[in-house]
Amino acid sequence: MKKNDRMAVFVQELTADQVSPYDPCYLGYFLCFNRGEYYEAHDVLEHLWLQGETADSNFYKGLIQIAGAYVHLKKQYLRPHHHKDGRRLYPAVRLFALGRENLRSYLPQHQELDVAALSELCRKMMDQIESSGFTQNPWRPETAPQLALRLPSS
Repeated sequence: MKKNDRMAVFVQELTADQVSPYDPCYLGYFLCFNRGEYYEAHDVLEHLWLQGETADSNFYKGLIQIAGAYVHLKKQYLRPHHHKDGRRLYPAVRLFALGRENLRSYLPQHQELDVAALSELCRKMMDQIESSGFTQNPWRPETAPQLALRLPSS
């Protein structure tokens, strides 16, 4: 089974009981992200992003980049002395910066997401890493961020 097909099945399983005006890939991103499954969050939303250029393409791209930054932080946390994973703080900061830039035109809120709060979270993560001279990873499983959509009640 190809990656695209696997992602479609994965998203259907994740969002089977969700009722929302949003694409299941978009909702799947938040489900995976909040579980600390950042790589999967990246892949699920990339599945939507790759379907073609839309008015929301940069929005999705920014969210994908932020998930990618958290992939780096999680891997560095799990294996800080590994020859590759130990050096993931620089690319994490770069992805946070790219993600924030891609989300800027969607401030303060877009598709029920508090984009301003997410951008601020990224800035704080970047500041903590940079102020430590790229030696301290602020990500911890017990304090991992949770992203919530403000879906209208029915």
